[in-house]
Amino acid sequence: MVNKQLIFWPVAVMVVLVFLVWCRLYFTRVREMRARRISPQALATRATARRQLVDSLPVVDNFSNLFELPVLFYIAAILLYASDRVDGLYLALAWTFVALRYVHSAIHVTYNRVMHRFPVYVLGAIPLWVMWARLVAQWLA
Repeated sequence: MVNKQLIFWPVAVMVVLVFLVWCRLYFTRVREMRARRISPQALATRATARRQLVDSLPVVDNFSNLFELPVLFYIAAILLYASDRVDGLYLALAWTFVALRYVHSAIHVTYNRVMHRFPVYVLGAIPLWVMWARLVAQWLA
């Protein structure tokens, strides 16, 4: 029997990734605003920010992306914990998802090559979909 609280370690490591990307976004934006002498008020809307802060766009996109599929990961982790279904396979799937999210983010916020980033994104989504398929199958059984 696996300690069900172990499911929260990959969750915590995922939160660290969000924090790291947030820090990168903050410093990238501040640097760009200073270099281009952009007033904070000129960035009052997302549309104006996207037009003026082009250097930080990949980081902005990655930060937003961390609130898409990972939300399903967080929900799955909570449901697994609450339903006492955490086991070795779920933990392996969770860690694989998180590891591949780190790789995806590293590509996205550095050199941002889509043909490198996209396969990692797809490979990273597979463990999440397997987690959900298995969880639903267990509920229906």
